[in-house]
Amino acid sequence: MIVLAPTKVAVVGVGALGEHHARIYSELSEAELVAVVDIQEERAQRLAGLCGCRSYSDYREIIGSVDAVSLVVPTAEHSRIGVDLLQKGMHVLVEKPIAQSTAEADLLIQAQRKNGAVLHVGQSERFNPALLAVQPFISGPRFFESHRLGVFVPRSLDIDVVLDLMIHDLDLILHFVKSPIREIRAIGIPVLSSRVDIANARLEFENGCVANVTASRVSTEKIRKLRLFQKEGYVSIDFHKQRAKIHQLRDATEEKQIGQQELSIQQEQPLRLEIQAFLRAVSKDDALPTLPTGCPAEEGQRALDLALKVNQAIEEREGKKGGSG
Repeated sequence: MIVLAPTKVAVVGVGALGEHHARIYSELSEAELVAVVDIQEERAQRLAGLCGCRSYSDYREIIGSVDAVSLVVPTAEHSRIGVDLLQKGMHVLVEKPIAQSTAEADLLIQAQRKNGAVLHVGQSERFNPALLAVQPFISGPRFFESHRLGVFVPRSLDIDVVLDLMIHDLDLILHFVKSPIREIRAIGIPVLSSRVDIANARLEFENGCVANVTASRVSTEKIRKLRLFQKEGYVSIDFHKQRAKIHQLRDATEEKQIGQQELSIQQEQPLRLEIQAFLRAVSKDDALPTLPTGCPAEEGQRALDLALKVNQAIEEREGKKGGSG
């Protein structure tokens, strides 16, 4: 068996999330963390010291020295930097959302296709062990109810809660419902920032499936839960605690009952699994652990498009409300 050399990687943008990317790369045998990049030089230098790599303040300084990049910069910079990296022949794992508009996402996808690069989007909940455990039990869901709530932290305020948090659940719902959307109703309000901080959306698909999705970044506790209902049972997932239960109809002697089974789940970092899947796609190394495939750019764009339509529905509702006064 041929043993491939570790993939040379860099992390561009090492704030709270980018720091985790760098730490994970530094721990993986299939990766060689060459550099971290951040416009705040001291932050990059500190992390480089911890991870044993070089630090830069300009991403262009890594061109030619790495094969792949985690791009963890503000959303407004995803397309500009990502396109440049792809055009220079580098593979890119860009954090969600893929871009701030579908037009910018198109530019990324065009650059990926032209240069034959790997472009994955950081929809890390796809790799949550609780979700992976229940996937074999999901068949034709008819109703989703999700709650993704978090306490307020002064980060990711360049985007609203729909693009920041709700997009995780929108991506998963689209992943399981293979049907176009018929109608979107949504409400959202700013609370502690200038952008929408809490939102609820009701999605109706052409096949009749309905999803009720709530996201908040101004709650008093962290909740990441999803329930999906299908014929003769339902599935409940706690992403935060990495727990999952299967509730299935079973025949009793006199009446039907719902039986409950809690699945045995091995705890793991979704981001670590996501990065390993990205590295496997880059190296095409079948010897790496078998993992789900990462979120392709086209699916990342689809989730972005739905999130933007939810925001549009929020704006239209507020416009009608304001006009009625």
